[in-house]
Amino acid sequence: MGFEPISPCRNLSFLPVFHAGMKKAFLPVVLLAGLCVSLGAQQTSENNARLQQALVKFPDADANKDGVLTLEEAKTFKARMGSGKEAPGAEEGKADAGGRVVPYKTVGKKKLSLHIYEPEGHKSSDKLPAVVFFHGGGWRKGSPSAFSKQCTHLARRGMVAISVEYRLTTQPGVTIEDCVEDAKSAMRWVRGHAEELGIDPDRIASGGGSAGGHLGACVQLVNTVDADTDDKSVSAKPDAMILFNPAMALAPDPRMEKDGDASKERGSRLAESLRGEPSAISPLTFAKTRQPPCIMFFGTADFLLKPAEWFRDDSVGAGNSCRIVTYKDQGHSFFNREPYTSKTLAEVDKFLTDLGWLKAQ
Repeated sequence: MGFEPISPCRNLSFLPVFHAGMKKAFLPVVLLAGLCVSLGAQQTSENNARLQQALVKFPDADANKDGVLTLEEAKTFKARMGSGKEAPGAEEGKADAGGRVVPYKTVGKKKLSLHIYEPEGHKSSDKLPAVVFFHGGGWRKGSPSAFSKQCTHLARRGMVAISVEYRLTTQPGVTIEDCVEDAKSAMRWVRGHAEELGIDPDRIASGGGSAGGHLGACVQLVNTVDADTDDKSVSAKPDAMILFNPAMALAPDPRMEKDGDASKERGSRLAESLRGEPSAISPLTFAKTRQPPCIMFFGTADFLLKPAEWFRDDSVGAGNSCRIVTYKDQGHSFFNREPYTSKTLAEVDKFLTDLGWLKAQ
């Protein structure tokens, strides 16, 4: 159940799976090449399904981060990826929309970084609440810039907002457990550096979308997966969870019987990206354990909604505070486009205001 939805666009759905040694820019070039030659200049993701699909798959293509992908933006992104040029990264020290980039972990020769967004005039002597986001992409793709809008908004509201770079399963030898390890390493780094970051170590929320929402839940729920290099004396557990259409069930559950063969197929594909039992990193497995307040956002047309409802029911039954906000007829990753980006952020504001982390607007 932890996969990104299969594309409804037939000519994009059945592309072959390329081995990890091939150039990682190849897939976006293939997906966007046909799109760029077939659409009229006035087409955008607001009125064209293929551009909308491209925006969901490649949020970095939205150059001005306005939630709308234009044909020109798609062409520019295709050209950049086809040339092998990377998006701005840790080496440049600057994230999208005014954030800064700070490395938090090195695995082999790979340096992983945090994209940090701070309120104007923020000082290290402040003790502000913080949120740590993990991007979606099926654990296979994506980048920290996917949450630049949410981070920018929350920084303006008076929080330190952070988006995390983590290893991806398209990289050689990387499993979903490695993604969980990186997520917990990031949480520990943020809490361990709270004083210099000017944040309150007792008010750090986890957040994320889709596969990133899964990671945002795992930092609280999974106790058996940790990086050997982590300082385990520093807690990776958040003080609140803000999850956008998260994948909450990676392991079989009796309530999935009605889903039949579809669940089995997704489970069999998921197993290829794991090194252990899926139940060990499946949030639904641990739904009845003690948790901080949690809010989740879903479109009612998202197939990941039902497992999240089971998680909520089990969690609330165990005495936790867990709520789902739904949006009629919306599919997966709906929160990446307007008006739903603003709508979900308004609910995030309410959630954090109720916790006493933000002042009411």
